[in-house]
Amino acid sequence: MVWLLIKTITFIGDGIHSKRIQKVLKKYNYEFSIYKPKTSNSGEINNINTVEASDIIFICSPNETHYKYIEKYRRHKYIFCEKPPVSNIKDLNKLKKMNTNKIYFNFNNRFSILGKILNSIDKYKLGNLVYGTVINSKGLAFKNEYKNNWRAKKSSCPKGVYELVTIHDIDLLNYYFKIKKINKPKLFNLSKVGDSYDSAMVNLEINRNISVNVFSTYYSSLYVEWLLIFTNGVLHKVNNKLLLRGPTSTYDKNGFFKVPKILFSSNLSGESDYKKSLEDSILYFLVSAYKGKNFSEHHFKSAIESNRLMLT
Repeated sequence: MVWLLIKTITFIGDGIHSKRIQKVLKKYNYEFSIYKPKTSNSGEINNINTVEASDIIFICSPNETHYKYIEKYRRHKYIFCEKPPVSNIKDLNKLKKMNTNKIYFNFNNRFSILGKILNSIDKYKLGNLVYGTVINSKGLAFKNEYKNNWRAKKSSCPKGVYELVTIHDIDLLNYYFKIKKINKPKLFNLSKVGDSYDSAMVNLEINRNISVNVFSTYYSSLYVEWLLIFTNGVLHKVNNKLLLRGPTSTYDKNGFFKVPKILFSSNLSGESDYKKSLEDSILYFLVSAYKGKNFSEHHFKSAIESNRLMLT
């Protein structure tokens, strides 16, 4: 692939997630530079001229810094920006007015097994969504490094786990079912580590009488569950196991309802699914950027809408 040699790449930010993305680039022999802005606790890796000279930038800095980099570089570079796009309504309103097709917001759950199933849900004839519940739990707040991490600070992450974890669930549900309204989330700092929020509970209204409840936390054991109830079947994901069952009209020999047959099953580990979805998302961006392709207006607008739903 000769076109791999054409572009130069720079990362803005060198934190944990940035390093995950860098690892993917190294796997496929992409070369890149790193720009880490000066802070009170660190020096600067390279300098801003490294970013200026690049064709592609990966914005992996704290959420509240995203907009200034997007605004500065959007006209001349391909931009891969970690979610959420921005962390306040003022920046979101300015972002909405931008006319760009070279910005890619990384909602990589769209490339997960769950995302792929939701993308093809019609072929399983499950009918209309009736109710849902989503749980995302992991023990990040128990790690020593969390207390000094930007994720635990309101100044850099005002909504905590809500804007870091829950937004992925909001994005998937909005992308495939169109959320009409998000009722005011309940945010908690259960661990008392830092001053931002390690837990969030929120109700999403899909339409008038259909809702999905979402709970996210950094203050418990690793556990992921998705339960979506449809008129003609059920989607149920618990940690590594995902099942689709249907149809509703499934009876035993005496005419009683029984649990419907399995229409689809997957047993991909959560870690493997995450790594694969992140890799697929990154490669989709890079191949598009190297070939000079534009990203769809739908991608940009759906990312902005997911961000708006989270902020309002």
